[in-house]
Amino acid sequence: MIRLLTTRAPRPSNISAVHQKINSFVCSSLCGFSAQAANQTQQNPSSINRPSSHFDSHMYGALLQRCLQNDDPISAMGLHCKILKRGNCLDLFATNILLNVYVKAELLSEAEILFDVMPERNTVSFVTLVQGYAQCLQFSEAVGLFTRLHREGHELNPFVFTSILKVLVSMECAELGWNLHACIYKLGHESNAFIGTALIDAYSVCGCVDFAREVFDGIRCKDMVTWTGMVACYAENHFFQEALEAFSQMRLVGFKPNNFTFTGVFKACIGLEALDIAKGVHGCVLKTRYEYDLYVGVALLELYTKCGDIGDVQQIFEEIPKTDVIPWSFMISRFAQSDQSEKAVNLFCRMRQSFVVPNQYTFASALQACATLGDLDLGKQMHSLVLKVRLDADVFVSNALMDVYAKCGRIEDSLELFEKSLNRNDVSWNTMIVGYVNCGDAEKALSLFLEMLENRAQATEVTYSGVLCASAGLTALELGTQIHSLTFKTNYAENTVVHNALIDMYSKCGRIRHARLVFDMMNERDEVSWNTMISGYSMHGLGMEALKIFQMMQDRGHKPNTLTFVGVLSACSNSGLLDEGQAYFSSMLQEYGIEPCIEHYSCMVRLLGRSGHLHKALKLIEEIPFKPSVMVWRALLGACVIHKNVELGRMSAQRILEMEPEDDATHVLLSNMYATARRWDNVTAIRQSMKKKGMKKEPGLSWIENQGRVHYFSAGDTSHPDMKVINGILEWLNVRTRRAGFVPDCNAVLLDVDTKEKEHLLWVHSERLALAFALFRTSSGSQIRIIKNLRICVDCHAAMKLISKIVQRDIIIRDMNRFHDFHDGICSCGDYW
Repeated sequence: MIRLLTTRAPRPSNISAVHQKINSFVCSSLCGFSAQAANQTQQNPSSINRPSSHFDSHMYGALLQRCLQNDDPISAMGLHCKILKRGNCLDLFATNILLNVYVKAELLSEAEILFDVMPERNTVSFVTLVQGYAQCLQFSEAVGLFTRLHREGHELNPFVFTSILKVLVSMECAELGWNLHACIYKLGHESNAFIGTALIDAYSVCGCVDFAREVFDGIRCKDMVTWTGMVACYAENHFFQEALEAFSQMRLVGFKPNNFTFTGVFKACIGLEALDIAKGVHGCVLKTRYEYDLYVGVALLELYTKCGDIGDVQQIFEEIPKTDVIPWSFMISRFAQSDQSEKAVNLFCRMRQSFVVPNQYTFASALQACATLGDLDLGKQMHSLVLKVRLDADVFVSNALMDVYAKCGRIEDSLELFEKSLNRNDVSWNTMIVGYVNCGDAEKALSLFLEMLENRAQATEVTYSGVLCASAGLTALELGTQIHSLTFKTNYAENTVVHNALIDMYSKCGRIRHARLVFDMMNERDEVSWNTMISGYSMHGLGMEALKIFQMMQDRGHKPNTLTFVGVLSACSNSGLLDEGQAYFSSMLQEYGIEPCIEHYSCMVRLLGRSGHLHKALKLIEEIPFKPSVMVWRALLGACVIHKNVELGRMSAQRILEMEPEDDATHVLLSNMYATARRWDNVTAIRQSMKKKGMKKEPGLSWIENQGRVHYFSAGDTSHPDMKVINGILEWLNVRTRRAGFVPDCNAVLLDVDTKEKEHLLWVHSERLALAFALFRTSSGSQIRIIKNLRICVDCHAAMKLISKIVQRDIIIRDMNRFHDFHDGICSCGDYW
């Protein structure tokens, strides 16, 4: 019991000190009271004849009242002990005071014992304990006590109704206020301002604004609290115009608004985006000096965050009191959510220097900033501080910590926190799923999704977006289709975020028509929807379709952004639309005010280089206003390989290796370029250099999904269990294609071997092995989808066109750059890749 009290009063060094304090307090109080009683006796001698119990009750009642006023439960307990020794001489009034002392000190068990032993009770007794239960969040007990009060026939006065209405609101059962309202009406209390305000609050919480207004209109003598309640009711339920009208009427009848009134009015101004009105109300706040109020200060911060700029918000923040954690948490959150993570972290440090203790929301926002910055060291320091203040079990904080470690590449630490967490919610699961997707472990993300469903956790749009992204990364069409079906069983089938993820998944799994179907069925599209569809067409080499979507986007009033132009320029690059690409690149800054970034320059270098304008591409690189990246030089190197420009290619490779000496892809491209030019000495030198550095060429791999399993093939692979059948089908295809006039392009083999060996090597390329497997394992007439980790060679490309016509099957191959859709002897790329 003493331990509980130390949260409200300094703890004495020992128990005897407590007794001394109580005795000192009682003795001094008794002396003062005795002197007062002696004076009263001289003035009124008849008082000598009063019973001593009445005298003691009156005396102890006054002393307990003093304890209540001084918030001194220890002294009250000492008095209670003395009272019990004297035979419990308290009357009902004094006992209710003692009950109130225990309730305010949150000594609920002592309050219950006192209540149970009271020889008589009145309404005040019941209401005091009801408030105690509510204060300790024991709402069921509070309702039960109210029922007992009513059953025992005690008076149902305004204090009873307001107390129980507050309990119903706190326990999220405000709709039960209907029943109380009927009782209030029968007893004739409907016009009481005290009760009416509590009813307005209850109806506001459950969204019954019309009933709240009826109650308001029925109150005879409205006070400022009643008007404030009605303004808040309108504002909280998005009746913003009505809230401002109520505020105006309140001012007209002569009531001055208080801090809570201003809070509701500012919320209404935010809802209406009425900055001018809000500024007028702000002026009223300054006149009444409420700008120093915590609630008004936070409302002003929110107002200028949404209607003004961050500079105004910072000025408001500096002017309001900052002794409470709320304004600090608000500002840190706003900085973290508006890509100003460094400011968020700096403000958190400043808060610590101001000796304000952060709460769970402060830590969640500050950790969000750490995650955005990718600052692992700072995240670890905050994690230590979280452990110190014992907030690590809070779900908001633990989720934020998981996000920090995931975004800093420490996904194992995120998983450890996740597994230890006892209070997981949907955000916990989503953080881990998205974390694994971003780390490239799509299989683990999908495994977690299945575990989430088994644990009956509620999936959200973030969940479905994450797992659809994982399916797209694995090009797992069957799984993606199943997840699409699952969304129809939820409320997310029409969700924009989910639709965007579906467009991306179908595009990356080779079903561009399905992606367009999802796009066309969307009721609402955002910038991500348009950008994803443009990128999807670009990936499939359908440049003109991508440009049509871009034009449609502008016609519908959507403003293109940086990512939009990456998709548009990529579409032009993949389709060889040189004039269109140059025009769109020039229009970025002139018409849209968008500064080209490195991705835009890379697309343009690839477009110019692939179109044969190698020196124009080099000139563009030299004009880049910042240092060109590896990506840009690699685009030029790829073009040089295609057009066999050895000198420019060598220079491009040299620039890449200056920045990334261990880049194996550059060594391979340079080797291929020399091999195409038949400079075998250079090829040998590069391969020996790679061997010395421990670098290996990435082997060509192709894979195909069939009946939920993924089958992998490498060039010349003989390990597959169906290899005999695969070789038989390849031999059949070789014969059929040669009869149809196919001549192998041996230049695609960059090895110094004879022609017959080259022809053999071409027919065992990984994509042909995967195709042969698909021809006998998939149903006749169905689409064949093959994924390849490298660029498809010219010979395989020509062979696939002819095979699609021979076997009358659509063949889709996704290589490292794009999709090739082979249909009846024609490829969607138009032989431009």
